[in-house]
Amino acid sequence: MNILAVPGLIPLWLKFAYIAFLCIFIPVYVRDWGWANFLWLSDICLFSTAVAVIFEQPALASMMAIGVLPLELAWAADFLTGGKVIGLATYMFDDSKSLFLRGLSLFHLALPPTILWILYRFGYDPRALWRQVAFTWVILLVTYAVSTPSDNINWVYGPGSKPQQMIPPNIYFAIEMIVLPLCVLWPMHWLMQRLFALPHSASG
Repeated sequence: MNILAVPGLIPLWLKFAYIAFLCIFIPVYVRDWGWANFLWLSDICLFSTAVAVIFEQPALASMMAIGVLPLELAWAADFLTGGKVIGLATYMFDDSKSLFLRGLSLFHLALPPTILWILYRFGYDPRALWRQVAFTWVILLVTYAVSTPSDNINWVYGPGSKPQQMIPPNIYFAIEMIVLPLCVLWPMHWLMQRLFALPHSASG
């Protein structure tokens, strides 16, 4: 089956746009940042959203909506204010970094409208809550196992760019594993259920 020719609710130009971007994004990021960089939840959200767009899968979009959408909205807000509010997008205004490389990070701005549009067209799948909890835990465990404190990918060693020093690293990591589902995933799940209808696959 030709996935790009399937008549559906997502236009072909958007599918081709995500495919073309990934063909550029992946080799450039591997060259400049290495494979471990793809463990960032934002990068995983990009890949998952691309799959959701290409295959028209609201289940993946639903997972990203509760798991990563708040982070993407925070990045967008920080970028639009010059990276001075939260610090997530400060690197975008660092002239010492490649303009092309920084330009690729603009995918953060495209993810929120894409995810919300998919949910508007297809509906929100409530099964996303437990799927995303399990998925997030796996990603965090892998990140903690293979990354270094200096990288602090997904903030598994401390909030922000630097590791925290106040409590033992394993205690902080355990707290993060508990706080994310309770304070981010569940509230977003509650909100998405009230904003969007059920998809046919979930309601049936």
